[in-house]
Formats: sequence, C-alpha cells, structure tokens
Amino acid sequence: MTTIDFKAEVEKRKDALMEDLFSLLRIDSAMDMEHADAENPFGPGPRKALDAFLKIAERDGYTTKNYDNYVGHFEYENGASDDAEVLGIIGHLDVVPAGSGWDSNPFEPEIRNGNLYARGASDDKGPTVACYYALKILKELNLPLSKKIRFIVGTNEETGWADMDYYFEHCELPLPDFGFSPDAEFPIINGEKGNITEYLHFAGKNAGEVVLHSFKAGLAENMVPESATAIISGAKDLQTALEKFVAEHASKNLRFDLEESAGKATITLYGKSAHGAMPEKGVNGATYLTLFLNQFNFADGAAAFIKVGAEKLLEDHEGEKLGTAYVDELMGNTSMNAGVWSFDENYEGKIALNFRFPQGNSPERMQEILAKLDGVVEVELSKHLHVPHYVPMSDPLVSTLIDVYEKHTGLKGYETIIGGGTFGRLLERGVAYGAMFEGEPDSMHQANEMKPVENIYKAAVIYAEAIYELTK
Repeated sequence: MTTIDFKAEVEKRKDALMEDLFSLLRIDSAMDMEHADAENPFGPGPRKALDAFLKIAERDGYTTKNYDNYVGHFEYENGASDDAEVLGIIGHLDVVPAGSGWDSNPFEPEIRNGNLYARGASDDKGPTVACYYALKILKELNLPLSKKIRFIVGTNEETGWADMDYYFEHCELPLPDFGFSPDAEFPIINGEKGNITEYLHFAGKNAGEVVLHSFKAGLAENMVPESATAIISGAKDLQTALEKFVAEHASKNLRFDLEESAGKATITLYGKSAHGAMPEKGVNGATYLTLFLNQFNFADGAAAFIKVGAEKLLEDHEGEKLGTAYVDELMGNTSMNAGVWSFDENYEGKIALNFRFPQGNSPERMQEILAKLDGVVEVELSKHLHVPHYVPMSDPLVSTLIDVYEKHTGLKGYETIIGGGTFGRLLERGVAYGAMFEGEPDSMHQANEMKPVENIYKAAVIYAEAIYELTK
C-alpha cells in the first residue's frame, strides 16, 4: 500500500493556497443588513465571498451549487457508491465586523513576522481554505473513496445561522451522515454548550438630576464590546472624574474620550474586545462605563439600566451576580457575555446577554431569573437557540480525528467542550476540528486577528490525512 506524504503535497501547493486565501480575505464579508436585499440576503460582502469561493471550486473542476446566495456546496465522490455515507465539511465565509484598534488594514492581508494578519485569517477563512486544499490534494491524487464528501460554506455563522436554516430547508439532499467544521481548535471539539441570547428591556424615559440621553455599545452579540458611548447631561467635573476612574482601574488599561457641548457630554470608554464565548479574556467597555456612570444621580429606566450594568454584569462572566450560574459535571459552567447595548431616552434601553449553557440549564430558567431584576420590564428570548451538543470519544469519527492529530503533532489528544458554537453541531455526529493549535494565540473576534502561516499549512496536512482516513 502506497504511503502518501501529505506534508509534501501541501508544500507543493503553498503558494496557490495563500493566493486563494488572500483573495477571500480582501473581501469584507461582515453582515450588512442595511444593504441586504433578495440577491444579497446578508449584504453584498457575504455574497461576494461566497461567489469568490465557488468560483475557486469551479476552477478546480467541482460542480457547485449556490442556494440563493445563502450557502454554497459541492460534492466529491471518486468511486463511492450512490448509497455511500456522506462526510460533511462545513466552513463559513462571513466575518465579524473589523472594529477599531488594527495596526493594518483588516481587509488587506499582511504577513508580518510569520503571522498572517486579516479579519478572517483565523475565523474562518484561513481554516476553510486549508481544509479546501486538503480535499484538493485528494482530488488531484485521484485517491479512490468509499464515502462521499460534501463541502459546504455558509455566510451567516457569526450572526444567527440563518444561512444554514435556509440550506437545510431548501437542499434537495439529505443531511451528511457525519462530519466536522474547521472552525475551532485542535485536538477536537466534540461538545458544545447551548447558545441563547436574552434581551433585557428597560424604560427609556428618565428625569433625574443627571439624564441619560443615549448609550451605545457592541458590534455583535458574540463579541465583548471594546467601547461604549454615553450622552448625558447634568453631571459636573467629568474630566476629573474620568481621570480618577481610569486610574483606579489601571489594570484594565481603560482610556476615554470626552466631548462637552451645549449642556451635554459625550463619553466614550475603551476596553478590549474578545470572543463572546470567552468574555473573561476581554474588558467590557460597556460594563465599565456603567460603573463610572453609577456614581451619578440618574432616575427611572436609566438608573435601572446603569445599575444592572454596574452591579450585575460587570466582571460577571458566569452569571453569579445575575443568579443564572449553573455548572454541569460533564459540560462545565454557564458563561455570559453582555454583547450589545442601547439606550434611547425617547424609546427604551436594551441589553443583549449571550449565554453559553451546559446541559441541565435552560433558556427558560434564566429568563425567569432575569425577569426579577429591578427595573427590567421584559426579558425577550432570541429566535435562534442551540441546545447542548456532544459526540462521545468512542465514536469512530472522533477517534479517527484524534489519531490523525496525534500522528502529526506528537501530542496526546483529548476531548474538549466549549462555549463557542460551530457548524459542527448541525450534524448529530458532528464535531469541530482545528484549526487553532495548542499554544497558538487566540485572536478571533479581536483587533489584529492573525494566524501563524506555518500553522495554516500544518492544518492543511492534518485535514488532508483526516479526510482521507474518514473516506478511503
């Protein structure tokens, strides 16, 4: 039996892989509903990225199908029977908004000191292209397969998964029998917590000594807000108070902007963004701004909005102060990210709390607890719910992927359960596999998102052998 040197095969294709990846990274594929329409369901950017990817696949000889610019796919079977099982590989081409704080253009990829910097380099264009080239190797070597492979790319993973809802409703093919998403970390993610966003609503009218006219923070529910901006009136000596506040919290590296005009003050406080599944890695600018504002005499809905932020949400990554905390022996704790905030004195206040919860906890339990918070007038559940998901280590899918990882890294594989949600959970026997390696900095959803170039190639090697072992 011929032994395939997958590392050598990736080496031959390194330049082509990077060229294709750069072409995708140059596309700002963050959701843009302001410019969405029937032809661009999530805005022009995600659709443009999908078109570009499918064009690459067609260039390489695959027959692709575009499902109304929501999702695209192609199948490769090379000898597999008509009734053969199907391995699904599910990536995504959309990205979270770039945000601020970049040292380079987030949509003009740059390689510096061996690292590729661009929005999507790590989440998820880099891993998706590495996986695509892994399959390309199998195709170009004409390796016979006993199972079919379906490569699926979505365009709405970061903001609701409406792409996959549409795909599974309109795809004429049955679900893949098993599969993985290259959208997390090695050695494997075989368990994922549930995911739900619960919206706290507050009254907007307020007529205290100090008035909150507006408050805005957050780019996405699954991102820690880097900054928050409040417009207030009635407070005095704000410059001095802000300088003192920042000094008192020097370990958080906060900074602020202050503009005062026509009796109103605009305060912007800056923290640090992070992935919403790991809120403890960020500094939530919104919660710290409410902590600062909480020293002033607000009233009514504004007082409740600020007090909840300052006294319940600040550094409460597991919901202990909220009362929503819950720990499961297998899947671990519940995490909470206060991701998007808004307050309008003529309308209402609203805070989006994104929970990653283990089996045993439930959205309804947390909703009931949150409804008892002082000043909260309603707790609304998001339409998109992901229930906890787990594939045991004994499953051949998991054991095969672990074996390949161990072979190419020399490290012992182990199971991992995360708060993040990946497309792997779309399949009953679905997991996430790579492409972040142990010890690699996690810059997903952050400014200066990056991926070590050699780790992109290393992931492609692992993916190539893994796909082959699962389908040969």
